Amino acid sequence: MKLLLHICCAPCSNMCIETLRGDGIEPVGFWYNPNIHPFTEYRARRNCLREYAKNIDLKLLEQNDYGLRPFVREVAGDIDGRCVKCYEMRLGRTAQYAAEMGYDAFTSSLFISPYQKHDLMRQVAEDAAARFGVQFLYRDFRPYFKAGQERARALGFYMQKYCGCVFSEEERYLKANKILR
Repeated sequence: MKLLLHICCAPCSNMCIETLRGDGIEPVGFWYNPNIHPFTEYRARRNCLREYAKNIDLKLLEQNDYGLRPFVREVAGDIDGRCVKCYEMRLGRTAQYAAEMGYDAFTSSLFISPYQKHDLMRQVAEDAAARFGVQFLYRDFRPYFKAGQERARALGFYMQKYCGCVFSEEERYLKANKILR
């Protein structure tokens, strides 16, 4: 199977890649994350993934769009409901690219995170697969989350503190610093 694996970051990807390889599937990594802000965060995650991909001999394709303005335009009307737009942007582009480039299927490292809206992501991915005529390979990688995080720390990966969008970073600070409320 020719599989395109959308990758949000190296820490989330390591066990996804290992699991897929264990199933006899050699994924091709795909970096497309216009939601990640600020640029320093975007660059840190991307560069960590580049180095990891090189070390494990993973082919990595990059749609290297630092997309602050397009992302904010998409979510500005409903910041609290932004996750669906974020998933649509990233999984939709992954499905589109997979279809255009002749991949059999696509999936995402996002499916390892217990912090993401798993059922919503799955629905968005299935919709994108139908829209672009490519298979969505569903895998619930969440059981591997803790092992993946431990491995990422052991490998010295850059470890982010929020999902990526500036609004999730704001929420992190508001929770940690009730004084800001």
